Amino acid sequence: MDPLSDVLNTVRLDGAVYLNAEFTAPWCARTRFGIMAAAGLPGAEGPAVFFHFLLEGRCRVRLEGERETLEAGPGDMVLLPHDDTHVLGSDLQLAPLDATGMVALPAAGEMIELRHGGGGIPTRFVCGYLLCDRRMSRPLFDSLPRLLRVPLGDAPGAGWVTDLLRVGVRETAAANPGSASMLAKLSELLFVEAMRRYAASLPAGRTGWLAAMRDPQLGRALALMHAEPGRAWTVEDLAREVALSRSALGERFAELVGEPPMQYLTRWRLALAAQSLRSGGEPVGRIAERIGYDSEAAFNRAFKREFGAPPAKWRRSAA
Repeated sequence: MDPLSDVLNTVRLDGAVYLNAEFTAPWCARTRFGIMAAAGLPGAEGPAVFFHFLLEGRCRVRLEGERETLEAGPGDMVLLPHDDTHVLGSDLQLAPLDATGMVALPAAGEMIELRHGGGGIPTRFVCGYLLCDRRMSRPLFDSLPRLLRVPLGDAPGAGWVTDLLRVGVRETAAANPGSASMLAKLSELLFVEAMRRYAASLPAGRTGWLAAMRDPQLGRALALMHAEPGRAWTVEDLAREVALSRSALGERFAELVGEPPMQYLTRWRLALAAQSLRSGGEPVGRIAERIGYDSEAAFNRAFKREFGAPPAKWRRSAA
């Protein structure tokens, strides 16, 4: 398995599509992830990735207070990985209306339907979110910008993404059994596909964990640590495996990933441990041994530093 799949597997992606919106030109709205909490949606107080997926029409998007603007069209997914307030609309020169005030509390299990604008050219999209524990997926989220557009409908055969989402929206609107669960799983699928596309589109010279995966030698080093996290790796071992000197590997790894190789390995081991603690009843000592700790006490200390609680207590709270 590749490192991106590994990290995505540790992310607990509790997804939901919550809003079916149609705006007609001219329009401009201000929003952020907190709108879900304002609407009383379950679990919406947690850290989340907020997204808009355009079904038809076009709009412009920018972070509040910033000048850089993204243009989005049909099949585009606009991601806000860090819960930033943003403005979107047909004309960003208009005074934006606060989207929170446009949303009425829906009945349990129902999608919010929103219609707004001046009656001109329509833009239709669905909005959703993915709840996650960022400490378990730090490499991925630390490498994402505050705002990004990922085209999901432009590749050959990619129309299935939009088609599935349209079906899901119709299912939910008709209140068919299981439709809400289907949309939740679909939002997870959209996010995974967006991350694959974004990683493949990164230009040369970029830094970050996703860029490191595309570097032949650093990508190999990451793959080795992910394949055998419990092995007693040293920087010398990794450097020998990827045909670099110890100093060259350490410098390039820190430059692109943002931390030394052994610190990255420690965080990855602890993320795997958290995944095991959350998903099963395996004894703490056995988990510690499997991810490379000789001492359960040392593992407990390291885990508490990273997650703020000892493994047993964290497991109870995660459950």
